[in-house]
Amino acid sequence: MMRRSGGDSPLVETRFSFWGSLADLWRLVMRSGAPQLRLRIAAALILVFVGKGAGVIAPVAMGAAIDTLRPVVGGGQALGVTFFALVTGFAALRLLAACAPYARDAIFTRVSQSTMAKAAVETFAHALGLSMDFHQSKQTGTLTRIIDRGSRSTDFLIRSLIFNLGPTMVELVMAMVVMVVRLNWAFAATALATMVLYVVVTFRITNWRLSHRRELNDTDNRVAGLSGDALINYETLKTFGAEARIVETYEAAMEDYVNASARANASLNLLNASQSVILNVGLGAMTAMAGYLVANGTLKIGDITMAILLLSGLYAPLGMLGFQYREIRQAFIDMEQMTSLRDVEPNIVDAPDARELPPASGQGASIAFDHVTFKHDARSVGLNDVSFVAPPGTTTALVGPSGAGKTTAVRLAMRLLDPNQGSVLIDGLDMTRVKQAALRQAVALVPQDVALFNESLYANIAFARPGAATGEVRAAAEAAELGPFIDSLPNGMSTMVGERGLKLSGGERQRVGIARALLANPRVLILDEATSALDGPTEAAIQETLRRVKEGRTTLVVAHRLSTIVDADQILVLRRGKIVERGTHNELLEKRGEYAALWKRQTREI
Repeated sequence: MMRRSGGDSPLVETRFSFWGSLADLWRLVMRSGAPQLRLRIAAALILVFVGKGAGVIAPVAMGAAIDTLRPVVGGGQALGVTFFALVTGFAALRLLAACAPYARDAIFTRVSQSTMAKAAVETFAHALGLSMDFHQSKQTGTLTRIIDRGSRSTDFLIRSLIFNLGPTMVELVMAMVVMVVRLNWAFAATALATMVLYVVVTFRITNWRLSHRRELNDTDNRVAGLSGDALINYETLKTFGAEARIVETYEAAMEDYVNASARANASLNLLNASQSVILNVGLGAMTAMAGYLVANGTLKIGDITMAILLLSGLYAPLGMLGFQYREIRQAFIDMEQMTSLRDVEPNIVDAPDARELPPASGQGASIAFDHVTFKHDARSVGLNDVSFVAPPGTTTALVGPSGAGKTTAVRLAMRLLDPNQGSVLIDGLDMTRVKQAALRQAVALVPQDVALFNESLYANIAFARPGAATGEVRAAAEAAELGPFIDSLPNGMSTMVGERGLKLSGGERQRVGIARALLANPRVLILDEATSALDGPTEAAIQETLRRVKEGRTTLVVAHRLSTIVDADQILVLRRGKIVERGTHNELLEKRGEYAALWKRQTREI
């Protein structure tokens, strides 16, 4: 199966192989990590076939028991020891057939649940490793729904294919053999014809219904995506008074879901009605045949009893066959979407010869862009032949209008993107030859819009270094000027920040982001307008803090307010993806170019 890169349009439908999927499912089971895996599988299979065999033999025992009855003088029937033994055997076999599935589930549940968890964890980990382009073009609600349904489908497919569909076919064959041996071939042929017709009609209608189920899945995904988007972006929605518009869009999506659900249910009712007609016509034909054979003396009363019980046992799995086939096809649709997600390859991967970074020098790391060119899929402007060096321990600032390429440069410096041409180096090493884990530990970002987890303040700060001591976390918070704010909270560092940190103000969220970056103790600190949401006094205090923490680190600053970068060692002015000016603050003012014009405009506004 062809794999796709993370930059491609996500989750394009791929060719699906039934046997290939079964092989993938089996490999997933074998790496599920369930305790006593092989023993559990073997025991579960034995219980399945023992239960099915007991279910077929039980009617034979009851038929034989009835045939042992003999008339007595004065009417009635004599009950011998053989009768009681056969009836006891019948009851024991029925009990065994009924209890075997429960014992099987008790043994195998650990395996099926471990497999489901393994599928979810692997798919979740794969999704987190995909490129930014993928996640920027995929709705979060849709993605989580695909992972959830896909992982749950593995549990259903294991139970259905291994413990229901396969053994059911074996039970049907066993029942047919008993009919041929104990009754006659015509009786067995009628039962077989009913079964074949039932299976053919079930499969054909189910295949026809497949498009309805896909449509239902698509509309369900859209509803989940819309609601997730709206709830995540609640603040933006409220700001623009868009509640009614979003509800209208959601209502339209729900209407599409209702229509798709109605079509799916209508086709399901047609399938159920067709199955009922086939089974009842077949049952009527076999009942009439049985009566005819009894009248001719060909069959005994015990044979009739056996036939009735066999037919009941035969129709039970036959009815489940239709259900299992429908649900298996639906599970394959869900698994297909999960497989399609896992077939998307991440753009950013460790090279086979990737290495660790050299030990930290205590002076920061050198960052170099060597003729770097990058173009986005969505727009042509990214970076075009950009070269610069940020020596260890220095501060490099990037300025320019929106869309000039500043954010692209930051993402390249963090290796969230790889350049189309040229290379980005850290301490003289091409980032594509450095392990991502080592790079993530060496570089920390304070973004303009800090996203927080729905956890405590402490957990959000400690996220950068989970093993940090409590005192280190508190020190990072103090350095980010969070101390007075934390002390004013009833629960202090244990205070929950809400979804994406919405319980905090913009400035408070940014200070948490700064504290998190400081706790990481990186070689390279990237500040993307890190103080843009702060008030004047707080910004001044944090700027002083940032001047202190820059010591021993290389700093890359994206700035719109030029007053925050006047002490930068070098300033790069970007326009349309190119560096049009470079130098210190004073040097650029003397050039009287774009930087000087921007500085004049900002100072005039002040």
